[in-house]
Amino acid sequence: MSVLNVNIEQAGYSEEHRIIRDIVFQVRKGELIGLIGPNGAGKSTTIKSILGTIDYLEGSVCFENNQMKYAYIPEQPVFYEELTLWEHIQFVASVREWSENEMTQRVLPLLKTFRLEERVHELPVTFSKGMQQKLMIVLAMLNDPSLYIIDEPFVGLDPKAINDFLRLLNEKRQEGAAVLMTTHMLDTAERICDRIILLMDGEILTQGKIDDIHQKAGMDQGSLFDSFEVLMERST
Repeated sequence: MSVLNVNIEQAGYSEEHRIIRDIVFQVRKGELIGLIGPNGAGKSTTIKSILGTIDYLEGSVCFENNQMKYAYIPEQPVFYEELTLWEHIQFVASVREWSENEMTQRVLPLLKTFRLEERVHELPVTFSKGMQQKLMIVLAMLNDPSLYIIDEPFVGLDPKAINDFLRLLNEKRQEGAAVLMTTHMLDTAERICDRIILLMDGEILTQGKIDDIHQKAGMDQGSLFDSFEVLMERST
C-alpha cells in the first residue's frame, strides 16, 4: 500500500521559473526510497513540492490519508534559538499531548542512543552540526510517523551515529513506516535502499531497484556510482 503518491507535472518558484517536470513515483509502506542526483538535479525542489512549500506546482501530491503523520529531517537543522534541547522535546510532547512520564519513556532511549543525555539543558544552537543533526533525528523519531522525509541525513554524523540511525530506521520500516531520502552517499544508498530514483536536469532519468539500475546502465558488475556515471553520460 502506498503512503505517498507523487505526480508532479511541473513545479518551481514561479510558472516562469520551473525546476522539475514529470516527477511520478510512489512510496509504499516499509520501503526506503533513495532520491539521488547531482547538484541542481531537482531533489530539493521535489522535497519542497511534497512538503507543500514550493510556490508553483502543477500536479498532485497525495498522502495515504489526511490524518497521516510524516516527519521531515532537513539538511540544515532548524531550532528555536532560546529553547534548550529538553524544551524542544517538551514542545513536541505538548503538541502530542503526552504526559511528562510518557514523554520521558519515549525520549530517553533515543537520547542515550545518540549520546545526548548529558546535553539536555543546553541550547542546540551551540551544538556542532553533527549533534544538531542527531537532535533532529530524535525529534523526528519521537513523533513515530508513517513516513520519514529525510534530506541528506548523514552530513556531520560520525560512523556510529550513522549506524544507529540506520538501525532505528530499519526498525521503523519493519513496523510499516516508509522513508524517502535524498543522499549523495551512493555506496550507502546502494546498501540500504529498496528502490532508487535518479534525477537529472529536473526530470527522472530512471528509477527502480538496484539491479534494475545496473541493468539499464548495461552493467553486470560495478557499483551504483558506476551505473550512475554511465546513465548520466548517456543523458548529456
